[in-house]
Amino acid sequence: MGKIIAIANQKGGVGKTTTAINLAASLAVMEHPTLVVDMDPQANGTSGLGFDPRTVVLSSYEVLISKAELEEAIRPTEVPNLDLVPSNIHLVGAEIELLNLDARERRLARALAAVRDQYNFILIDCPPSLGLLTVNAMTAANSVLIPVQAEYFALEGLGQLLNTIKKLRRHHNPNLEIEGVLLTLYDARLRLSRQVAADIKRYFSPYLFKTVSQRNVRIAEAPSFGKPVLMFDSTCAGARNYLALAQEVLTKNASFQSRPLRRRKPASASFSSSGPTHSFSSSSISDSTAYSA
Repeated sequence: MGKIIAIANQKGGVGKTTTAINLAASLAVMEHPTLVVDMDPQANGTSGLGFDPRTVVLSSYEVLISKAELEEAIRPTEVPNLDLVPSNIHLVGAEIELLNLDARERRLARALAAVRDQYNFILIDCPPSLGLLTVNAMTAANSVLIPVQAEYFALEGLGQLLNTIKKLRRHHNPNLEIEGVLLTLYDARLRLSRQVAADIKRYFSPYLFKTVSQRNVRIAEAPSFGKPVLMFDSTCAGARNYLALAQEVLTKNASFQSRPLRRRKPASASFSSSGPTHSFSSSSISDSTAYSA
């Protein structure tokens, strides 16, 4: 049975989707079958993995309101071992429609139960809010991975999110854990980044990943080509950061690493063939970027 990790933060622009795409791709190239579930109406996770949200027929919206089984919405990506449940703009109306449905907080959990044995990891990309879509993701998840930008407002948002997780444990998911806090958009040249990193380490040290996601132009460029950064430029610092993060996640979750059988779908994604690409080398894993205050 695979581990389900919700990637959440109610603050926008902190790297949730970037983390979902690139952590999933890193786990996949390490031969761990992985599924990304895009639960954000902006559908950046969908476009970042090579799909045009405007052409998506079956998405997480149809799954949530029971118009389709989750397995019907799964699409393979360019990355071996990596599948996607896409999103599109229709998901905007899901929160309103869910209000009138039974077990509205558990719709995603029930849907994922049918495919959970086919993946080692399922990563849920949450929207920048704490509404019903995020509640569904956290109710379905074993743990929450929290990306936090290296700025002071992020500290206040992190405290609010931790309080929300406590409430969800009481009412919906008593076994929900914190997978870890990932410092994102970190620039060691800036005093502000270093100060915020030190504060996060001081107050949230038990949760903090050793790896940080550095501010990196290749990470910013890769989504425009519909590729994870590993498939765009496997030698850049951003790719090494997410490989190192994947290694931390694997080390923490050794019990979820037995590789299950999984089906293959005939459908394929369309990707842009332009732009720089580099072959992946597992030796990159050892060249990680660790946090130090």
